[in-house]
Amino acid sequence: MITSAADLVLAAAPTPTEVLLGRVYVWLATSGLEIVIWILGAVLLARLIRWGADKYASRVDSRFSTSDLIVQTEDAKHRRALVDVVAWTLIVVIAIIVIIHALSVFGIPLSGLTGPTAVIGAALGFGAQRIVQDILAGFFVVAEKQYGYGDVVNLTVTGNAPAEGTVEDVTLRVTKLRTAEGEVITVPNGQIVKATNLSKDWARAVVDVPVPSEADIGMVNETLDRVGREFYALPRWHDLLLDAPSSLGVTSLELDAITVRMVTRTLPGKQFEVGRALRVHIIRALAREGINVPAREVRSAGGPPATHADQGNRDGGD
Repeated sequence: MITSAADLVLAAAPTPTEVLLGRVYVWLATSGLEIVIWILGAVLLARLIRWGADKYASRVDSRFSTSDLIVQTEDAKHRRALVDVVAWTLIVVIAIIVIIHALSVFGIPLSGLTGPTAVIGAALGFGAQRIVQDILAGFFVVAEKQYGYGDVVNLTVTGNAPAEGTVEDVTLRVTKLRTAEGEVITVPNGQIVKATNLSKDWARAVVDVPVPSEADIGMVNETLDRVGREFYALPRWHDLLLDAPSSLGVTSLELDAITVRMVTRTLPGKQFEVGRALRVHIIRALAREGINVPAREVRSAGGPPATHADQGNRDGGD
């Protein structure tokens, strides 16, 4: 009888596997469930922050598209960049909070991690120097309003060729540019040595026109001034110009040509479009006066190459 009772007790005792599964079930029902809830909450909150940032960006674009403005204001471009940076920072902070809470739930004291953290931090410090440098540089890019979303910039990058294009995204770590050919260039902020903003407040279209050395310079200047007044009066270009194009006179002398410069102030980022159309009007006007511009070059001072959107301007933009 005693043997039978002992057998019953042994049969009723849980196996090691059942004990392990029971402990896992209890942990999942308490601490595990808490961690899952925190992770899901963090993911939802991060998506909500990203949705809010995208919604704000869409509203800024919608206001601009429905307004009478030709280019976005500097304040709007800065706010757009600032919202992206704030959203990115909040998501990183949320991730750090969730990780710290998960460690505490697992029973890992943060004070006990001081030593290992110091060692790991020292090891990662050498590898993370560039990331920290990028983040600090990105902070000052946004804080100092060096450039924002939609600006046309030329970035001098350490050890690489300059990057030029339209700003599509600015975070604390990188700046993304869209080139005239449609390529996207990602530049770490810490590697930017010099940032040239080509579309801040106002811009200047500079057109250098070489004419034959035997040409009457007085007639050339009069023709250019007349072209400037006529160009400024055209409805297509008047709203893009802040003043009428004018001749600065001779800027260089060569053996067989004289270079005359013409300049005008434009709205931010419109100097390239205006410069291309102005060159067409200059060539036509000089041809009517019997002055042939050398075919080798009619230069403008910098700027991205023409895109398909500018094809109509090559015909004069009338």
